[in-house]
Amino acid sequence: MSVGSKLDKLLHLRFPVILTCWLQLLYQSRAATERARKRPSNLPVLSAGDGLLCRCSSGVWSSLLFCLLQTPISTLFPQVDAVRVYVNSSSENLQYPVLFVVRQQKGVLSWQVPLIFRGLYQRTYNYQEVSRTLCPSEPTPEAGLSDQVIFVDVASMAPFDIAYELLVTRLNNFQLETNKAFNFTASPSQPQYFLYKFPQDVDSVIIKVISDAVYPCSVVSVQDIVCPVYDLDHNVEFNGVYQSMTKQAAITVQKKDFPGEQFFVVFVIKPEDYACGGSVPSSIHGNGNRTWNLQRTKNLQVTIVPSITSYCFSQASPALRAVCIHLDLFFTDVRLTDSYGSVSIAGSGIMTSSHPITASTPEGSSYGAIDESSSSGGRQLSSPERGPQAGSDTDSSVEEESDFDTMPEIESDKNVIRTKVFLYLSDLSRKDRRIVSKKYKIYFWNIITIAVFYALPVIQLVITYQTVVNVTGNQDICYYNFLCAHPLGVLSAFNNILSNVGHMLLGFLFLLIVLRRDILHRRAMEMKDVYTLDYGIPKHFGLFYAMGIALMMEGVLSACYHVCPNYSNFQFDTSFMYMIAGLCMLKLYQTRHPDINASAYSAYASFAVVICLAVLGVVFGKNDMWFWVIFSVIHVVASLALSTQIYYMGRFKIDLGIFRRAAMVLYTDCIQQCSRPMYMDRMVLLIVGNLVNWSFAIFGLVYRPRDFASYILGIFICNLLLYLAFYIIMKLRSSEKLLPIPLFCIVATAVMWAAALYFFFQNLSSWEETPAESREKNRPCILLGFFDDHDVWHFLSAAALFFSFLVLLTLDDDLDTVRRDKIPVF
Repeated sequence: MSVGSKLDKLLHLRFPVILTCWLQLLYQSRAATERARKRPSNLPVLSAGDGLLCRCSSGVWSSLLFCLLQTPISTLFPQVDAVRVYVNSSSENLQYPVLFVVRQQKGVLSWQVPLIFRGLYQRTYNYQEVSRTLCPSEPTPEAGLSDQVIFVDVASMAPFDIAYELLVTRLNNFQLETNKAFNFTASPSQPQYFLYKFPQDVDSVIIKVISDAVYPCSVVSVQDIVCPVYDLDHNVEFNGVYQSMTKQAAITVQKKDFPGEQFFVVFVIKPEDYACGGSVPSSIHGNGNRTWNLQRTKNLQVTIVPSITSYCFSQASPALRAVCIHLDLFFTDVRLTDSYGSVSIAGSGIMTSSHPITASTPEGSSYGAIDESSSSGGRQLSSPERGPQAGSDTDSSVEEESDFDTMPEIESDKNVIRTKVFLYLSDLSRKDRRIVSKKYKIYFWNIITIAVFYALPVIQLVITYQTVVNVTGNQDICYYNFLCAHPLGVLSAFNNILSNVGHMLLGFLFLLIVLRRDILHRRAMEMKDVYTLDYGIPKHFGLFYAMGIALMMEGVLSACYHVCPNYSNFQFDTSFMYMIAGLCMLKLYQTRHPDINASAYSAYASFAVVICLAVLGVVFGKNDMWFWVIFSVIHVVASLALSTQIYYMGRFKIDLGIFRRAAMVLYTDCIQQCSRPMYMDRMVLLIVGNLVNWSFAIFGLVYRPRDFASYILGIFICNLLLYLAFYIIMKLRSSEKLLPIPLFCIVATAVMWAAALYFFFQNLSSWEETPAESREKNRPCILLGFFDDHDVWHFLSAAALFFSFLVLLTLDDDLDTVRRDKIPVF
């Protein structure tokens, strides 16, 4: 007999039985409904604090009917009734589970025993005890007292009887209260959820959940009043907002997001801990079915507290205070710049306005100064009829360096000049000022272009991240400090964004200060003031303008990062920090080397390489050893190449013959004869700098830090601090002074950085860990009830960067009355 004929015969035999079963079930359902309408006196009734226990066995089908008697309605605080159903079965037969279906007025809830949960790599975990809270019914004043009818249908397709236990209880503490802690226990097969109603005077609340134990991993969810409630591991993410939890969780909820002004708080325990950073126990490794319901219970405490009000929002906004402080600082700098601008008028009368730089050589040095007739390309600004007009640097912008015969003999004699043991500023400020100024203005215009093209895609990306968080409700995407995350509009943590306003305001203030100095300098140039033409450090403000723009963009990109802080976005927060550190080092070097500083194109190209390496580090820097080897080699080679350029003042050509020349230098200076370095100060600086950079390279190879962006930033900051310390030490060694203003700025910078770093290392979150582990570091707000430690870091670091820029701006103001042929180069 064929398989098809056997199947047809089986269907013909079974069809009357199946039809009879359906008719019987339909009759039972109608009869149960009719009984519910009439509610005979012998129907089981649950009153407050009661419970009904049923111990029985199930064959094909059995049905139980309960009636929940509503409590009297209070006119002010109507009580919401909720029922919890507990079932237990000793059967572990997965082929014939016991099916439970609970039918209510608003929905149907069903599950099976054993209840199966699936974990990682298709592992399964079976639970014989299941407890579920039924969707509650809320009485209305119009309806008065009413009865809630509940049908509990128990079924099994097993050919034998299966014993089970069913307990129906009424919950007395289903509704959570404001500022009142509530303790309870949950497990994977026994989730919990509770109701919360907003008080009339509260618009926003924070749900704080704590536990003494890290594991088992759990999920906290906030869902609207909709039945059914999604309270199992496989469906808790279907509705509302949720976040994973180990020892601490916090969710901010706003009343405007819930039209009914109430919501459910759902607590689910996961069957495995890998989502929270835990590992699967070795005893359950494998792909088979597991009965693992022991020690998966978790004691939780939930407290719902009011969040800040709109009044606190307005009080916490620092914009007005910041503007006042900035204006005060601005007027302070006005007095500073006024005194700076009046140096040439009220200064010493030793030199007159027509006094040229003479050819006199400082006593005791081997320096031979070049007088005004030594070359046709020399600095002759003190002779108006032979030198260019002081105000000609504002001529047409089409003038480029190649359009001028700046120094016909500079290419022939610069190697002679730069090989002298004692170099002075006049040796490295020989080029036409118009050309050099235009060269440094390119820094300003290029950084604006870079900022626009870099920031726009970043803004678009973080908006997408925030949209995904709002649509999916998954709060594990972004690493906020959830205990101090105040939403505004679509933004989840507005306070972390607002705190970056300091970078933008202080950056703009620094631009105003530089602009004022630039204007005063131009006026002095138009007056052909001798102190401006031939004395002090040559004033080029292009790099200062670029630093101000970089500070403002750091605020913008830091705000973008804090829209949704995570591992992939952190590179946005650090990109302009690299540029700030690099521009500060370039400005320090430009101060005494104005003619040989790097061009804007090569500098920004180097920054682009660094940012490219940062992106590769985000992708490959976690575990790939080959990346760290390549990066360390690049780091060491770049350090050596830059050191060579600095030591030889740009005279050491980097081409294919570099290896032969390097071998020759090593042979002649180190092997053939071990002589003292010609430039001892430079050599000491470069040796220390290379040791620091090689240490960073070795550290990266050994430890391979996950935070690659901060690792690169640490390299930049250490090199900047090393060079700044060297510069100040050499300045004091050269008998130069520190005026009160730069000395104050240095002290203020040190204090601000020390305070800022204290708050930075508080570690309120960490995307190097799982979201649940990161939330263990969350802390409440510390400033105005609105800002946390990291926001204070934003304020203090912005002030520290601002004072750092002022240090570079005012550090050499004491040299404004010193001739350039007496200012040493180091």
